[in-house]
Amino acid sequence: MDVFTTDNGSVRGFRASADVVAVLGIPYAAPPFGANRFRAPLPAAAWTGVRDGTAFGPIAPQSARLPGAPVWSPGDEDVLTVNVWTPSPGGGRLPVLVWIHGGAYTFGSSAQPDFDGTALAHAGLVVVTLNHRIGFEGFGRVPGGGGTAHPDNRGLLDLVAALRWVRGNIAAFGGDPDNVTVAGHSSGAASVACLMVMDRARGLFHRAIAHSPASPCHTRDIAEATTREVAAAAGRPATPEGLASASPQALVAASDRVVDGYRRDPASGSRHYDPSLYAPVLDGDVLPTDPLTGMDAGTTRGVDLLVCHTTEEYWLLDAVGSSAKITTEGRLALFAQDFGLPDGLVAGYRAAMPHAPVLDVYLAVFGDLVFGEYGNRLAERHARAGGRAFLSRFDRRRSGPDGLVRAWHCADVPFAFGNLDDERLAFLIGGAPTPADHALARRMVRAWADFAATGDPGWPPLDGSSGPVRTWDTGDSPTDGRPPTADRALWAGVDFPVLRP
Repeated sequence: MDVFTTDNGSVRGFRASADVVAVLGIPYAAPPFGANRFRAPLPAAAWTGVRDGTAFGPIAPQSARLPGAPVWSPGDEDVLTVNVWTPSPGGGRLPVLVWIHGGAYTFGSSAQPDFDGTALAHAGLVVVTLNHRIGFEGFGRVPGGGGTAHPDNRGLLDLVAALRWVRGNIAAFGGDPDNVTVAGHSSGAASVACLMVMDRARGLFHRAIAHSPASPCHTRDIAEATTREVAAAAGRPATPEGLASASPQALVAASDRVVDGYRRDPASGSRHYDPSLYAPVLDGDVLPTDPLTGMDAGTTRGVDLLVCHTTEEYWLLDAVGSSAKITTEGRLALFAQDFGLPDGLVAGYRAAMPHAPVLDVYLAVFGDLVFGEYGNRLAERHARAGGRAFLSRFDRRRSGPDGLVRAWHCADVPFAFGNLDDERLAFLIGGAPTPADHALARRMVRAWADFAATGDPGWPPLDGSSGPVRTWDTGDSPTDGRPPTADRALWAGVDFPVLRP
């Protein structure tokens, strides 16, 4: 019987495969509702007997319905849970990988099928995935907050609490608390970068993996303006009492109405193009500085960093309808103006893509603005400040029954986790996997496992702003239709993070 003893009680898992045990839905903090709402996470309550760990815990409040993942139901409160996959249920000191899901700080959960940890556990890791507060509950700024009352960045504080749980409990699952890698994708990867510069997280992990880290953070002014908009949409005053009187469901619905307003209004500025209301807040306390500034100062040099981004990030956002359709040169010029992009940047992309439609030029620029260039700079600044940084990009593409299968946002995650055969992931990877796809997944799993174990993914680190960049593809990826790599000098005049009201 696979029973494990944690600080709060015993929990029973199940055999995910012949040699991997999974234990799901373990509380790492108390439910963040009722008297605990908008507060820093508190310790989870102890339990008696053996807790069942065969099902994921409830997900955080959200309106998203993702393929293969559970939906949030009002009344689900025990949302701060971790899941563990271990190949060493009898004990040991294996390297640990802690995964943070993405979702624009607004949706997603650890129960998504691409985050199953079985294959990475087969590769010799103890894998931990987790849920944390998102949306207004996790990242909305409560007026007059800060300190212990209603701190900013409650979602980041949840991550710290989960890492503290790992430090105190992972040895019971065969993991080494002194060899922890924190990893994530998109907003989860940006959260990883934030953790690297947070005093509260120092010493809780030793390496970091960031898949398509998303820019930016928000200033207090931007966060406060968002709070006023969401409170108005919910019909409540923008006060601590007014916000607390709105249910989590009401704030999710209000946030969705604000997002919809931006989507419908081309004159609404930068948020029109892909409205993301929430992000970590530069509050000077929980998050003392933005990650790039912290890396420049050398505060992160003791943590090894691996960054990966895809070559066609924003094509996914276009495919799922979350990004505005920009199809005219006039709208493309307005996009550049709304984001304050320097003269010549869009023209440089157009010169590199002379026959591409306007939409493709827009998607290429937007993908580099939000993901590609930001991720490159994280790795390079970390290296220049004396840290070890490794850079890679995912460029696996193939011809599918519906046309070209692109190397778009999220496509690399099932490969890094070794999860290609689940039919619920067919949309992300463009249909059933081929033998070449499986071979690529094996290479990526091995590199990620080796990095977590030793800090060496299999290629040399950056030397300042130069060095080898590992490209992940199947060796037979089609070249037709892929935008060429734009000259990075075009971005020299753009400061990150790009903060636009």
